[in-house]
Amino acid sequence: MATPQHNYLKRKVRLEKLSDKQARHSNRISNLRLLTFVAGLGLALFLYAQNTLIGFGVFAVALVLFTYLVIVHSKVSTQKKLSSALKLINENSLKRLSGEWVTFPDTGEEMKDAQHPYSGDLDLFGKASLFQLTNTTQTFLGRERLKLSLIAPEKNKAGIIRRQEAIAELSKQITWRQRLIAEGMVIVDKLHDPEPLFQWARQKNIFYRQRWVKYLFRTLPVLTSLLILGHFLVFGIPLWVPVLALICQFVLLIVSGKDRGQAFKTVYTYEGNIKIYAKILKLLEDRKFTSPLLQELQAGLKNKEKQPAYLQVKKLSKLVDSLSNRNNAMFFLVNILTLWDYQCMIALEEWKAESGKLLSNWLSAVGEVESLASLAALSFDNPDWTIPEVTDGPPVYSSKGLGHPLLSKSRIANDIKIDPSSGILLITGSNMSGKSTLLRTVGINLVLAYAGAPVCAQTLRCSLMSLYSCMRISDNLEQSISSFYAELLRIKLIVQAAEKEKQVFFLLDEIFKGTNSQDRHTGAKLLNKQLGKRGALGM
Repeated sequence: MATPQHNYLKRKVRLEKLSDKQARHSNRISNLRLLTFVAGLGLALFLYAQNTLIGFGVFAVALVLFTYLVIVHSKVSTQKKLSSALKLINENSLKRLSGEWVTFPDTGEEMKDAQHPYSGDLDLFGKASLFQLTNTTQTFLGRERLKLSLIAPEKNKAGIIRRQEAIAELSKQITWRQRLIAEGMVIVDKLHDPEPLFQWARQKNIFYRQRWVKYLFRTLPVLTSLLILGHFLVFGIPLWVPVLALICQFVLLIVSGKDRGQAFKTVYTYEGNIKIYAKILKLLEDRKFTSPLLQELQAGLKNKEKQPAYLQVKKLSKLVDSLSNRNNAMFFLVNILTLWDYQCMIALEEWKAESGKLLSNWLSAVGEVESLASLAALSFDNPDWTIPEVTDGPPVYSSKGLGHPLLSKSRIANDIKIDPSSGILLITGSNMSGKSTLLRTVGINLVLAYAGAPVCAQTLRCSLMSLYSCMRISDNLEQSISSFYAELLRIKLIVQAAEKEKQVFFLLDEIFKGTNSQDRHTGAKLLNKQLGKRGALGM
């Protein structure tokens, strides 16, 4: 069986050849397009002097051929961009395997939260983090969903199993996963929150949805155009009549013009990304899935008329395209004649009535699949990792060959077993012996298990527990809190959780550093006894 590295390398070499071939093809078409234009124009002018009809005919043929070459060149350029994106994806996949993933630009630094029960201690975000290793998402919602799967995972066994099945299925679909990433790589402003777009899509503007309004603003431009033609083609219609009609339409454009402009600006901000979302949705809808979670996500990609989501988003993309010339000087006259702003508002309101409320659900489904695909890549890259057994019974953490997923060259595997009979493991050893790393190894694999991902172990069996840690505590100068007091607050949080919640798993590293050794030992013993009495598991 081919290794992941061999698979990525083979794809990279093939895509390099394909990209070079497409580049040469693109250059040939570009040169042919230029030749067609110059030769066609020159020949048409030459023949025009001898025979007008033949000259026009040659020019028409050259124009058609030139247009055809422009379309072909655009398709080849798109294919080349896709090949280049896929090549980059495989190069990054090789970097991930070789440990160079720490150079990836998206570290999720802004996702750090010192108040979260465990994310800061377990290197979930920031430089050399689990997020930096796993993240292949390309959309804002994809990043957010991956973040939530790490810090706010499923709280039930059935939900985790559904995610495990979806991740296992996607891990085998490397071609489809890479195409999903490649389509999203051209998205601009990846960190741009689409919530304003969702709010716009949910809002109703009743005025433009009324039937008489639609009839009025679709009829007026036709009548005005007939009056203009009537003046020039039919004697008896004075000039002031069509001029008055145009003035009336100009006044109508002024009324509520700012409100329409603001609505257009909101949706137009996402013009490029809407096109990409349509492509990603089609990719998602065309795939046949077997896992229940992916099937459920796919089934939700319809509107109330059972129309596919990608067609509805593609329709929105075309409507937004119609707004692109609003700042053009010539568009001002066209707008007056056709009341184009009103036509666009009516069309957009019709679209919102059909699919507006569902847009956020559709794009959230894309983000969910992106998140699952990121964890699926982790599974594909590490075939020796295992799917953990998550139980909803008594608290337990039992593993064999457990290693830290962020370490590769220096990884050391250990067998860990904690159950109610032992309760708490006390880890001792000299400085730099790996005590803290062992605690983080246990914690980060628990995070992966709850996210539905494979874990870095030969076997892992764990129950559903609320995870808390107290390892990296620092001063908070803004709130005038010392590191010792901050540590006390975190320990208080863990104790309260053990009192209120059913099952708690904790990780404590060298607590009470702000006092002397005797008090540290006494405090640690009392804390362990208190947590043990409440049935908490920990290290």
